[in-house]
Amino acid sequence: MPNLGAMPSLGGKSKAHVLVVGLDASGKSTIIEQLKPSKVQPSEIAPTVGFHVDEFDKAGVHFTVFDMSGAGRYRNLWEQYYKDAQAVIYVIDSADKIRMCVVKDELDMLLGHKDLRKVPLLFFANKMDLPTALLPPEISVALRLEDLKDRPHNIVASNALTGEGLDLGIQWLAERIKQRQ
Repeated sequence: MPNLGAMPSLGGKSKAHVLVVGLDASGKSTIIEQLKPSKVQPSEIAPTVGFHVDEFDKAGVHFTVFDMSGAGRYRNLWEQYYKDAQAVIYVIDSADKIRMCVVKDELDMLLGHKDLRKVPLLFFANKMDLPTALLPPEISVALRLEDLKDRPHNIVASNALTGEGLDLGIQWLAERIKQRQ
């Protein structure tokens, strides 16, 4: 994999490589499509196999996002992209209580990796429209986010289908990215 290195600002805009991770069917690709300009959004979104790269501008930052497949057999690929990441978006299916322990295990491995120390981490507590969805404070407790003291982090309630919460989360992340550059 090529070394992408730190991204300089371009024409007053900060640039950042961001990994978008989470278990399969959590809504990663749908969130990315919602964040892109409406004229380029597809009508149907297929599950990501391996990874997919996309770009969009939001909140004064040019984001290059690496949409990483969350299927079990592909999660070991995430690590290959840690070195060049300036931020991580971790998407959680808030209604999938059964797999919350898998989310925690994957998060612990991600947090323990040396290449991601101090990298801002945005959690989207997705699928808030579902009646069984856990609220962000409940997810925070399940994932022990209160123990996360070595990097900026935030958890935002979201609905990838409507876009609710996405701009709020990306605004927070953009501010952290700008502070680091």
